[in-house]
Amino acid sequence: MSTLCLPDGATVLFIGDSITDCGRRDVAAPFGDGYVSLFIDLVMARYPERSYRFINQGIGGNTVLDLRARWQEDVIRHRPDWLSVKIGINDLHRYLAGEKAFSPDRYRESYEYILEQAVQQTSARLILIDPFYLSIDGEGDPFRRQVLDLLPHYLEAVADLAVRYQARHVQTQAMFARQLQYRPPSTFCPEPVHPNRTGHLLIAVELLRVLEEE
Repeated sequence: MSTLCLPDGATVLFIGDSITDCGRRDVAAPFGDGYVSLFIDLVMARYPERSYRFINQGIGGNTVLDLRARWQEDVIRHRPDWLSVKIGINDLHRYLAGEKAFSPDRYRESYEYILEQAVQQTSARLILIDPFYLSIDGEGDPFRRQVLDLLPHYLEAVADLAVRYQARHVQTQAMFARQLQYRPPSTFCPEPVHPNRTGHLLIAVELLRVLEEE
């Protein structure tokens, strides 16, 4: 039987952009109404005997540079036992808009910096969730084509950092790609970036699956 790797009593902190935020600072406080709250519900249903302290620190529109600016206050001071990071699609969009500070290489550099700070200043184990873009080839949209061509460079950075820091790696782009073999993107996302309830549920289920792996 699969067993969740999060030990009983652990503090689990989620940080990222709007996909993690999902209203957690407003009507859906404190966890938002996206994959974070769905994951919490799944854990409660599957492991009723366990108790966790969950914290959601997602902020819509954030890039990895935004995380770096608020890392000490929003991550380090909470001393999480497990830290989940999902960031990157805003970096990619900013780079395509001409901002060189958000290139794949700079993304990797800043991402590595914040992870290094986390492992040096806390005892946190890491969970890295891939950025994703729900669109398919042949849609005739040049901008979407640019995003899909550039995204693998950001995904490579996350994969390399996951290996370096022995993180649990949640490959959401690959997970959605499997789904898109059978269903159109609109099943999961009204546009390529922000999932609907079904899309968030798939992320939560994939996150749980990865955390239950041996």
